[in-house]
Amino acid sequence: MKKVRWGIVSAGRIANTFARDMTATKNGVVVAVAARSGASAQSFADQYNIPIALEGYDALYASPEVDAVYVATPHSHHLKNATDALRSGKAVLCEKPITISAVECQQLIDVTEETSGYLMEAMWTWFLPAIRKAKEWVQAGRIGRIVRVHSEFGYPQVYDDKERLYDVELGGGCLLDMGVYPIAFTALFVDEDPLHISVVSRHAPNGVEDDIVATFKYTETVATLGTSFRAKLRNWAYLIGETGYIAIPDFWRGSECQLWVLDEMVDQFCDGRKTNGFDYQIDAVNDDLVQGRRESAIVPLSQSMRFQKYMDLVRSKF
Repeated sequence: MKKVRWGIVSAGRIANTFARDMTATKNGVVVAVAARSGASAQSFADQYNIPIALEGYDALYASPEVDAVYVATPHSHHLKNATDALRSGKAVLCEKPITISAVECQQLIDVTEETSGYLMEAMWTWFLPAIRKAKEWVQAGRIGRIVRVHSEFGYPQVYDDKERLYDVELGGGCLLDMGVYPIAFTALFVDEDPLHISVVSRHAPNGVEDDIVATFKYTETVATLGTSFRAKLRNWAYLIGETGYIAIPDFWRGSECQLWVLDEMVDQFCDGRKTNGFDYQIDAVNDDLVQGRRESAIVPLSQSMRFQKYMDLVRSKF
């Protein structure tokens, strides 16, 4: 089977997870990494036995050795980085959130159509076996109609307005960085737009939001979503139906899910994986590219636009 040759844009923390999990994929290999600093790129390449290390991203986009690009830069840079890669003829897997607004997301969708390219947001949670199993249980009617969704994701972060998480210029704030997870999780299980959104938010000294509780009201479902830089939240997700509920520990990276009826756990799934979990989405993209598909069937760009619109709506309530 043909191996898809990947280049990584940026040598930051998330790029390390991608490079490690690539080794568990069936038909992909990292052949190049680019960073603003040539020394950083070389150090990253040495760590993961990557043959090509490049200073500057343009050299990677131009490389004939690269089929697909993983964009791992701060989300404020995603529009430019993904656009440049697409216009260079590369397939793109772009870290979440794919952009910082619905307007930017539409611009990126337009570029994808203009170039007849492949673009997917790296919403890796949607590919995890435990999340797919929870979806299967819901579709099989094992908890009845969903009446409530609860999900939250938060870790305490030291305030520093020069660091990415709090930097206004880099799209700082817990909504884009962590809040995209509960928003995307809910969107996977509630296939309609919310009728009403209410938000309680708190903010850091520079005005960046660092704690959010949002309620999404749907036709028959209510979702309560939380994200925070102020505290470690439980980080579980719950799908509560009329006849039972599903609990997913650490849902954003979930490796298990539990099916409960009243106070009894009646079923459980554990994936037993040894990776962080990025390999499931990478394998899916590799398969799309090998088969010549233009778009992911699991995370199409229409879903990425949903996430962006919902985050815009939450932001409008601050």
